[in-house]
Amino acid sequence: MTGILDYKKEYKDLYLPKTAPVTINVPEMAFVAVDGKGDPNDKDGEFGKAIEILYSIQYTIKMSKKKQNTPEGYFDYVVPPLEGFWTIENKEDARNKSKYLWTAVIRLPEFVNKTIFDWACTEAANKKRINTEKAKYLKLKEGMCVQCLHIGSFDDEPKTIAMIEKYIEENNLTNDISGERHHHEIYLSDYRKVEKEKLKTVLRIPVRNKPA
Repeated sequence: MTGILDYKKEYKDLYLPKTAPVTINVPEMAFVAVDGKGDPNDKDGEFGKAIEILYSIQYTIKMSKKKQNTPEGYFDYVVPPLEGFWTIENKEDARNKSKYLWTAVIRLPEFVNKTIFDWACTEAANKKRINTEKAKYLKLKEGMCVQCLHIGSFDDEPKTIAMIEKYIEENNLTNDISGERHHHEIYLSDYRKVEKEKLKTVLRIPVRNKPA
């Protein structure tokens, strides 16, 4: 592979949808992932610490090209965007962000296997003095989903979710959020730096066909 792979540009169907809902079949891919609980806006909460772990491992892998033992199959890449899978134990807690359960993830390049991942965790822990024990190598095939680009504050997401739910109903589909499939968000903007009104977030909901 020549050049630097930018996943957002190479796989626009996955990362750069329009502001109208569409159906997509998401293939299997690997992630560096950290599970957690609580309000993602809490400055001292788990989410911010999880992001630090994810990026420390990702950049350790990216910069491994400068190591003597470069991973087999290595290619240079732009670190993909932060993503999150979200759920709650009780629907009544939907507005209580402290009750959120989440898995924060960043996609891994295809040359990264479990052995390389484990090396990167150890390297990041030693060089950057970050506890990477919560990081895990996650392979996931989401399958059929409906997604849409949401522009604006996270608190305004229900408007876009309503559009997605309408699309699901009109296309003979069923929302398939369950124990194994979750509400999925891909953060195209850095929410720490971009104004709320300009945030761009891919919202993805797992679906299945309605029975005949």
